[in-house]
Amino acid sequence: MSFKPKSASIVFYVSDIERTEAFYRRTFNLDLIRQDGAEPFWLQASLAGGLELIFFQMDGQRGNTPALVFDVEGGGIDDIVADLVAEGVTIVTPVSEAPGGWSADFLDPDGFGLGLWQAGELPRSLR
Repeated sequence: MSFKPKSASIVFYVSDIERTEAFYRRTFNLDLIRQDGAEPFWLQASLAGGLELIFFQMDGQRGNTPALVFDVEGGGIDDIVADLVAEGVTIVTPVSEAPGGWSADFLDPDGFGLGLWQAGELPRSLR
């Protein structure tokens, strides 16, 4: 497989997005940006080194949140998922629409959830 991520996001599913926004602004002095595409909105904070924190208001259970999501920067998310399948990796959610693009979820060998996200304007396949 030729995928080597250069950036990643830690995605949190939270019960009260406004409470979460206040906490992370106050506690860590983060510049959180409200984004459209989820109800009522979702939050994004960029940290040094290519890491982002993402917050969605939705039901989540411990164990599936927070999740580590790798950014597919050049496109080809369908190809990467096909390679994962060929290697016997368990796919939890196949490539599907996500805010601003496409995402897919899979498990590492110990059952930890990992994800991929790709911007919608990039090609889903490079093959």
